[in-house]
Formats: sequence, structure tokens, C-alpha cells
Amino acid sequence: MEIHRARSLKGELKIPGDKSISHRSVIISSLINNNVVIENFLFCQDCIKTIDVLNKLGVKIEKIDGNLIVYGKGIKNFSEPNKILDVGNSGTTIRIMSGVLSATNFMSVLSGDSSINNRPMKRIIEPLLEMGAKINGRENNSKAPIVIFGNSNLKGKKFNLKVSSAQVKSSILMAALNAEGTTEIIQPEVSRDHTERMLQYFGADITYDGKYTKLRPGRKLIAKNIYVPGDISSAAFFIVATLILKDSHTIMRDIGMNPTRSYFIEILKKMGGKIIIKNQRIINNEPVVDIETFSSNLNSIEIDKDKIPGIIDEIPILCVAAAVAKGKTIIRGAEELRYKESDRIKSIVSQFKKLKVNIEEKEDGMIIEGDVNFKAGEGMVDSFGDHRIAMSLSILALLSIGKVTILDSECINTSFPGFKYNLKKVLAP
Repeated sequence: MEIHRARSLKGELKIPGDKSISHRSVIISSLINNNVVIENFLFCQDCIKTIDVLNKLGVKIEKIDGNLIVYGKGIKNFSEPNKILDVGNSGTTIRIMSGVLSATNFMSVLSGDSSINNRPMKRIIEPLLEMGAKINGRENNSKAPIVIFGNSNLKGKKFNLKVSSAQVKSSILMAALNAEGTTEIIQPEVSRDHTERMLQYFGADITYDGKYTKLRPGRKLIAKNIYVPGDISSAAFFIVATLILKDSHTIMRDIGMNPTRSYFIEILKKMGGKIIIKNQRIINNEPVVDIETFSSNLNSIEIDKDKIPGIIDEIPILCVAAAVAKGKTIIRGAEELRYKESDRIKSIVSQFKKLKVNIEEKEDGMIIEGDVNFKAGEGMVDSFGDHRIAMSLSILALLSIGKVTILDSECINTSFPGFKYNLKKVLAP
């Protein structure tokens, strides 16, 4: 992908459906003994992998008039797959489906690409083993492929997680739905609660309050249709692009504003960003808003460990905002970034440096010395196959003195098909 310097961004954008909610909507709908219509589902590579996995388990799923119809059949009616369940590059798919498959009565194998098969899996395998799952992973249960011999006699447990992770929590909850006894999960920090909200929407006996989640199994899930709001993590790229380019103004409607996901908006506001939240409402248990953004003069900020779980996906694009902010931005306690689609700390620092950003790598984060008159360099940068790195580099490149070529930009399709089209649509001529 080639990006040239831009003057401004103006217009209204349609942001595709939320990736996290799309994954969960199709997985949980498959566990219900009825049909569910999902509107505005995100048909990106990762979410399509989740559909493929469920298809191999005998779940019928159709796309009709842009909507997704899930013919739910309940976990007891899943079929044993005759092939390896390939999740591609989707960490959400492999971790949440591990919890689902632990409660079946058959054998299954989950695997992915080289990135997935080198990401940490012990964090889900260990709690599932405690519940009675028969599950094994490569390298002493630390990596995929994951082999699961389903066990319909799982036991509910109380877990004190060392690391806050929505994927780990969701994996446990999927197993807990079909376990005997209550499951409780306590996290050191707040993480995304889309799974809890959706289970509650479908009628599960679940309570949750930030760091604490409790699920009592046994209550029948009731089929209801779902509207997937626009993905706030995808909207973040256009919010920051609008803030950093002069004379810019954009509007994005129907964006999910889940409080566990929207803290980066507060960070940008603290930095001086002019962002207006409008038309707040609740749709299938998720807060939804319209977001209006204007070009702004930004100041630096310090972000500490307790805030990291809520902004883990937005840190790459926040680093773009920091590059043009007045002063020194410090991000701490973000070691989790090293275990994403790429080592995002190393990816951000190495490639931002190529574009002349004054940035320093730390073991758990980075330090960025901002410049309000910043002009990015030109040349070639690498996304390392990481969609959020690719999109962040493309926004940074809008400030380039010339042309920036981003290698391996096809990875953007894992979360935001249409990103390039949307960017061209709002770039001022």
C-alpha cells in the first residue's frame, strides 16, 4: 500500500461491525437451540475463520441480504470434525473455541498460522484443565496446535487470573456454560466485557462488575437477533487521522461505545482532542453512539499499567497521536503487546523510527518525544503481517514529506476490509 501526504480529512464514514462482538455473536448463537439473525456482522478474515470452524462442527450458517443467519443447534448436537479446525490468524477464535470444545463429547484439534501457533496458550489451557478439560498443547501446553478430548463433566471453579484478558475470561465462560457448579473469575484489571453482556442478553445467569464475573450454568439461552455496532477500534484510526491533520472534520455513526473499550477516547480528550459523543443509546446490551471529531492541537500524556487492558488494541494508533503531541508521551505496563499478531512494541518502535518519529523502546512500553510540527519521513516500512501496525503506519504516513510504501498491507483485511476505500473517501483532494 502506498500513502502520500494528505491535506485534511472530511466527511462521514461507515465503520464496519465490531470484530470482538462479531466473533462472540456467531459462537454464542451456535450454542442456542434456535435461529439468530446477526445484522452488520464483520465479514473479515478472522471472523470468517470462526464461521468456518463452526461449519466444520456441523453448525449451519448462511449470509442472506448482508445479514448472517445462525441455525443454532446447541453444543450437544455439534458434530465431531473430520479435519483440523484452522483458525488462521485469529487469536479470538482459538481461545474462545477452546472453551466451547472442552465441553463437547468428541475429539478436536485447533491450529492456525505460524503467528497463532507461537502465541501463548497456557493462559487458557491451565484454567480449562482445572475445570476437568482434557486438553493438550505443544511445548508443554504452552502453544498451539491444541488437541481437545471433550468432557461433558466439567466443574465450575473460582479463578484469580494473573493477567487481565477478555479472551481468557471468555474461554473460561464458554466452558462454564456447560459445567457443573458456579464459576467465578477475578482479574487484576478491568478487561472487555462483550461476552458477559451478550450472555446476559441471551438470558444466561451471569453477574459482572469490572474485575469480577460470576456465572451459574443451567439456564436456557433464548434466541434474540443481534445488531453489531461499528468497531470502535477501527474507528480509532480515523479519529486520530482527523485530530492530526489540519482543517479536518469527520462523523462516524452507530459506533460501539463499550466502557471497557472506549478509554482511548478519554486519553485523546486529555491530550486535547476535540471529540464529541452524540446520540447515546443501548442496542442488544451494548452502548452505541455517534462520534464527531475535529482537528486539534495535542499534548503528551503518561499511560500506566492499570489502563492498558482497556486500550491494548489502540496503543499503536495512540503512538501516532503522540508523535505530533507537544511533550513526552510515556506508555508503561504494556508487555502484553509483545504477544499480539507481532511483537507490537518492537514493530511500532522500529517502523516509526524509519518515519523519523523520536521513539524509544522499553521492555514494557515506549517513550515518544512529540513534535507539533512533525513531518514523517518517506520510504518503505513493514507491517510484519500485523493489521493494526499496518493501519497505524498508514495514518502516520499521511504526514509524510513524500511517499510511504507499507509492506504486507493485505493483513488489514483480518479486521477492517474496506479500510483503504474509507481512507480515500474522506481524504481532501
